[in-house]
Amino acid sequence: MSFSHEDVERLIKLLDISHFDELHLEAEGIKLSLRRNGAPATLPTPVRSTPAAAPRGSPPAPAAAPAAVSTDSTLLEIRAPMLGTFYGAPKPGAEPFVAIGGRVSADSAVGIIEVMKLMNSISARVEGVLVEVLVRDGDLVEFEQVLMRVRPA
Repeated sequence: MSFSHEDVERLIKLLDISHFDELHLEAEGIKLSLRRNGAPATLPTPVRSTPAAAPRGSPPAPAAAPAAVSTDSTLLEIRAPMLGTFYGAPKPGAEPFVAIGGRVSADSAVGIIEVMKLMNSISARVEGVLVEVLVRDGDLVEFEQVLMRVRPA
């Protein structure tokens, strides 16, 4: 896989119109990091993601409001491995990958992040019981943004 000049220009335009300062993208061994002028540099955490099969053609299904932010320091965080649009279910109108009170394991799918029409499955990477969901279906999420919190098993 390679990025054409037009692909990079499109990514730069997307970054310019967003409220984000940085974009980190990794696909098939190619890493691309874009940063606005004056934005402090951060080091991205390596994250593995796999593309999901089904593209999304219809608007996101309504979701319950995100839970209030917890102050419980024992909770584990599930973070966004990339910038994109978050979906908590495999398709519009479907049941979410995981609901509050549901158990997750390290390889459990907890959502999808869409980046440039590519669907990337997000795994929990932690084990326990889901206690908080901090994003809604269709929300634009930032790299390393906390999506969910889990009480360790």
